[in-house]
Amino acid sequence: MSFDPAARRRLGRSALEVTLLGFGAAPIGGFRATMPDRDAIAVVDEAWTQGVRFFDTSPFYGYGRSELRVGTALRDRPREAFILSTKIGRVMHALRPGEEAPAGMRHGGLPGFVPRFDYSYDGVMRSLEQSHLRLGLARIDVVLVHDVDLRSTGSEALFEQHFRTVMDSGYRALDELRRTGVIGAIGCGLNETEATLRFLRAGNFDCMLLAGRYTLLEQGALAELLPECERRGASIILGGPFNSGILAGPVRDGAWYDYSPAPPALIDRARGIEAVCARHGVPLAAAALQFPLAHPAIASTIPGALAPQEVAQNAAHLRLPIPPDLWAELRHEGLLDPNAPIPG
Repeated sequence: MSFDPAARRRLGRSALEVTLLGFGAAPIGGFRATMPDRDAIAVVDEAWTQGVRFFDTSPFYGYGRSELRVGTALRDRPREAFILSTKIGRVMHALRPGEEAPAGMRHGGLPGFVPRFDYSYDGVMRSLEQSHLRLGLARIDVVLVHDVDLRSTGSEALFEQHFRTVMDSGYRALDELRRTGVIGAIGCGLNETEATLRFLRAGNFDCMLLAGRYTLLEQGALAELLPECERRGASIILGGPFNSGILAGPVRDGAWYDYSPAPPALIDRARGIEAVCARHGVPLAAAALQFPLAHPAIASTIPGALAPQEVAQNAAHLRLPIPPDLWAELRHEGLLDPNAPIPG
C-alpha cells in the first residue's frame, strides 16, 4: 500500500480538509540552520508542487521569520486552495533602545524581536493580529495553543499556571473566533501525550498537533489519547514523524531523538526497525511516514524540510508501495505495538 500526499482528510468535526502530507514550517524559521529568504520560499514552493495544501507555522518559529516566509510563498496562491495553521501563546515584542534580550534566546530568529508568553484572551487576539500582518493573509484557518506542556514550561507549577490561563481566558477567545467563523478550527500544538489528553478533555477542540508521540518508534498515544480523539471526533496532526531525525535514517550512533542525542536503547530499537525495512527493500523514512497515517485519528503528518529535495523525498516516500509483510515482521519482532493499525 502507499498514500497520495495530496489526498485529504477531514480535520475533526470542522469543515476543513487537510492533505495527508502537510508542511511543517519550523525549520525554515532559521533556528536549525541559517538560510536566505529565497531558499526558504523555494522549499515551500516545492511542497506546493508536490500537492501539499496544508501549511503549519508559528510566531515562535524564528521569532516571526517563519510566518513571514510562509506568507510570502503563499500570498499569491488561490486562498481557497490551502489550509493554514498558526499558533498562539507567545507574543512578539520589539526590543526598545537599551533593552537587553532575555537569557536563553535562540540564534537564527528575527533580530530585535523576543517572545513573551501570553495565553490570555487579549494575548490570543494580539498574537493573531500580529500573525495576520506577518503572513499578509486575511484568513487563518486553524489556531493552536502552543507549548503548554512540561517539556516547554520546565516546571509543574508553570504548566498549571499556563493551563489555567488557557482554559479560563485564551480558550474563550479561540472559541469565540471559531463560533463567529473567523477561524475554522482550534486545537493545541504540544510535545506530550499527557498534556494533549488533558486539554482534549478540558475543552471542545477540533484537533491536536502532537509532535513525535505516535511514530514507528513509539506508540504511547495508542493507549488513551487516540481512542479519546476518536470518541470526541477530534483529529491528530502528527508533527515530528521522524522523532527529530532518528527515523529519517540511516540510524547512526548519536542520532537525534526529541531534539537531543538518542539513548542507546532507542538507537538499538531504531536499528532493529531499519533492518526489517532493509530486508523488504523499503527506506526507513518511508515506513516512518506511512505508518501513522493508518490510524483513523491521524489527519495529516507534517515533516519539516530545509531543502526542496527533502520535500520531494517525503512525497516520494509516501507514494512508495510497502509490502504488508514488512508490518507483519515488525509485529513479530516486537518492534511495533500489536494493537496499532497498519497501512492496508
